[in-house]
Amino acid sequence: MHDALSDERLMLAYRDGDAAAFDALYTRYRTRLYRHLAHQCGDPRLAEELYQDVWLKVINARVDYEPLAKFSTWLYRIAHHRLIDHYRQHARNVATLFDGSIDPDELPAADGANPARRFERSDLASRLTRALEDLPVPQREAFLLAEEGGLSLEEIAAATATGRETVKSRLRYAVGKLRLSLQDLL
Repeated sequence: MHDALSDERLMLAYRDGDAAAFDALYTRYRTRLYRHLAHQCGDPRLAEELYQDVWLKVINARVDYEPLAKFSTWLYRIAHHRLIDHYRQHARNVATLFDGSIDPDELPAADGANPARRFERSDLASRLTRALEDLPVPQREAFLLAEEGGLSLEEIAAATATGRETVKSRLRYAVGKLRLSLQDLL
């Protein structure tokens, strides 16, 4: 029953007391949101902490939820603000938060993948992670919101409180830099 409902309808149902609606939303976004946070901060433990905080904020905001934007935009805006709060709270240079990397072995492998294919995927994942880490934070965020989050330019602009054209430029520069970093694979 919940599979056919839009994200916004699910959140409204959750607001009205349907706990199964939250489960459906969580299932839809758990992987994308975690990967977005992990790529943003570069530390799986910190990503897990931020991930839990974002879902807690969703739970706490349910009583006031109104579908003024797409649910995904609202969710990633919460994640964006949580990341910024973390950076401010710890008064660190943002670049130092990206010195770790995601272990490629933690990325899901295709079922039945042979060892050679797993190694190839692991190597590709490592190179992609490094290329993402080399992007300036705003470009990385825009790219990950588009690719991991599936957000449109307008949704990214709303989630990050940035102009559409700025988001478009950040995406263009991010894709160009990633292509350059991975050009031998293309």
